[in-house]
Amino acid sequence: MFFTHLGRVIAVLALALGVMRVVLGVLIAEDFLGPYEAALARYTRASNAGEVINTGIYAVLISIALGILTEISYALKSLKAP
Repeated sequence: MFFTHLGRVIAVLALALGVMRVVLGVLIAEDFLGPYEAALARYTRASNAGEVINTGIYAVLISIALGILTEISYALKSLKAP
């Protein structure tokens, strides 16, 4: 049960960080945080805003997969007889 709870925590944190990274990439691309090159250098190590958005989307997708796996683990644990 420990890994199920740990997986849930990691999934939620990865989801939050992924969404924040996507939003950051969009804000940089739209020059909302200042000039494009300056904001990109200040807030990330990426070569362009698309790379920031891609890594954020990957984190969101991985967190969804991990969340699904933890839900399956929790459901299987509750089906077992004590």
